Amino acid sequence: MSNAISPDDDRMFMRLALAQAQVAALAGEVPVGAMVVRAGQVVASAHNAPLGDTDPTAHAEVNAIRAAAQALGNYRLDDCTLYVTLEPCAMCSGAALHARFKRVVFGAHEPKTGAAGSVLNVFGYPQLNHQTEVSGGVLAAECAQQLQHFFEDRRLQKQLHNQLHKTPLRDDALRTPDSAWQGLDLPTDLSCFTTDLPALQGLRLHWFDNLKSASTASFNALSETSFSLGSEAAPEVYLHGPDTWSAAYMAELAGPRPAIALDLPGFGASDKPKKDKAHSLAWHAQVLVEFFAQLQPAPVALYAPHSMAPLVHAAQALWTTHQREPLHLQWLNARSALTAALREAPYPDTGHRAGPRALSALLVTPPFTPHRSTGA
Repeated sequence: MSNAISPDDDRMFMRLALAQAQVAALAGEVPVGAMVVRAGQVVASAHNAPLGDTDPTAHAEVNAIRAAAQALGNYRLDDCTLYVTLEPCAMCSGAALHARFKRVVFGAHEPKTGAAGSVLNVFGYPQLNHQTEVSGGVLAAECAQQLQHFFEDRRLQKQLHNQLHKTPLRDDALRTPDSAWQGLDLPTDLSCFTTDLPALQGLRLHWFDNLKSASTASFNALSETSFSLGSEAAPEVYLHGPDTWSAAYMAELAGPRPAIALDLPGFGASDKPKKDKAHSLAWHAQVLVEFFAQLQPAPVALYAPHSMAPLVHAAQALWTTHQREPLHLQWLNARSALTAALREAPYPDTGHRAGPRALSALLVTPPFTPHRSTGA
């Protein structure tokens, strides 16, 4: 009975490698997947993870080789086949040779860095003490298409990011310069922006979204009707107080639960109207309600400090007027203060502070009560 691997077997194992590549894409990594197979059985599977592991050697092939060696208890893999969706680079080709693979099978050719025949052929030196058989082009079209879609999506998201950052600034507003964030420990890769809410009237609104890093939609691409969160999980939305901004919730953003930390207009990285009179509780409540209405899925709850109660109750009342589902509220206890550098970063001069000044005054102003006559 022959132990030879048929072309159908190669295609089957390459499809499994493609599934691993998709896992990489969903994690924001270049979609390359790899499998190690021995006697027709999968020994190990892996995908690209240089970004997630902060490791330049964490290519799919290297990760699969390490896993296979551990599984088999042997650093020699001379009776195994390595499947990978993209032609291996010089590092991975060298690792495959050192592991003494019997075969290396790859999908798409890599004309820039491929070291299995495209740029050079690491496997083509008879002087080496081990020879590995190489087969390329297995499911090449599918492997290449997966990579092409990934980079097209990334270019699209970059264009969207650039467009949002180039949004014209209203004459009556200020925008914190990008230089203000340099050197600070901020999750800027989680930043999202929109100008589409009607209440904003062209102002740019900012929020941090920790689901952004787990999605291929790196900048939370805006559809015509909703913000795509890149997951079916409903987020918790965190609202800052009058003397702070969204950076106060870095711990929640770093946690396992879907979380959004929003900057109201005039705060944080959102655009800032120059004049105090531009702010009102009714306006901020309208911005909040429009933001919630376009989140898909709807938020689990709004988390806010007690100091924001007048604004939050106004938003809750407005929400219940137009929505069937209630807006769940969770009040936050006092939090540790931001460092001075983080607290001051959004406000490089007094002109940027109209929002904090105005909201602080609005939140302590007692509601208007009509005068009752006591006359006979």
